[in-house]
Amino acid sequence: MKNVILLGATGSIGTQTLDLLKEFNKEYKLVAFSFGKNIEKAKQIINEFKPALVSCELKEDLENLKKEFKDIEFCYGRNGLIKVATYETQNPIVINSLVGSCGLEPTIKAMEINRDIYLANKETLVVGGKLVKEIAKEKNVKIIPIDSEHSAIKQLIDGHNKKDIKRLIITASGGAFRDKTRLELVNVTKDDALKHPNWQMGEKITIDCATMMNKGFELLEAHYLFDIEMDKIVPLQHKESIIHSMVEFNDGSIFAQMASSDMHLPIKYALMHPKHTKSSNIKPLDIENISSLSFQKIDYEKYPMITYAAYALEKGDIYPTILNASNEACVRLFLDGKIKFLDIERIVKECLDSKDYEKYSFEEFNLDLILKVDRTVKDDVLNGKYW
Repeated sequence: MKNVILLGATGSIGTQTLDLLKEFNKEYKLVAFSFGKNIEKAKQIINEFKPALVSCELKEDLENLKKEFKDIEFCYGRNGLIKVATYETQNPIVINSLVGSCGLEPTIKAMEINRDIYLANKETLVVGGKLVKEIAKEKNVKIIPIDSEHSAIKQLIDGHNKKDIKRLIITASGGAFRDKTRLELVNVTKDDALKHPNWQMGEKITIDCATMMNKGFELLEAHYLFDIEMDKIVPLQHKESIIHSMVEFNDGSIFAQMASSDMHLPIKYALMHPKHTKSSNIKPLDIENISSLSFQKIDYEKYPMITYAAYALEKGDIYPTILNASNEACVRLFLDGKIKFLDIERIVKECLDSKDYEKYSFEEFNLDLILKVDRTVKDDVLNGKYW
């Protein structure tokens, strides 16, 4: 029996992970989890899975839960996430499906006590990839990807020599605005941006798909996960979301991983790697009725956020943190109706170019610095410095 620690249990990835834990309950048991503000859903999870430890975001929720569930230990906030990630149990599996840079610290704390990380939290590698890789090497722990694109790459390159790889091709649906011109993006709304044509996901990642920031993040993730140079990792627009990634080898062979648009599959593959076991939660791909697969080059003028991601990685150290922090803050402002859609990319670029953050480049790059820069940039953006 493997004991599962799930960070972000009430979100999209968390919910689908729980589906699989129910299906494979003889192999996996949920012993601890965290959640944000969805207390009603958290109560359902507690009643069904009966974990030993639960962390919530808000202190008031903590007090309410303590009154209702007398036999469970509760904690909250930043320290609560760390407590869940490091919860002492036999055969632990730490699944990080948090949204945002809050996922970095609990990941590092879990790795420091020699725990493998099953990672769906993009921001962990975006803001702290260099640091996370150093710790993984020092502690000899694995980072197992859960993202559909990176799960696909892992399935395709397992058993192959990395030297034989010419490039990784990460597909992109194009998000909600793939059929709109640049001019048509000027007055799009929150509701427009949340209408993803292929995937059902949380609000933040859906907006990131609309700006294509999500794809920029995935390029950085692939760089760190597979130790491949950035110039060998390319995005390709593929609106059907049937091929999730491809690997081109030096001899011209291109391998593709195809599956339905369902996160149950990459979650299950991460849990049971390298086995491709059957699951009732996964809808098979109806390949006989696929009429066509289309591909086109990414329009970087329409989607400049991808180039900003590459620029941030090239600058190094704190610049991916600036990239992510400004984007997180901008997405929140957009969802709250305070800025327009195209303001997101403008503000992110201004933050990357700002002289105000250059001083942090001269400080030692560590977790404390990442957290400080993250907090500073978010405060600047949310308090109106750039809008």
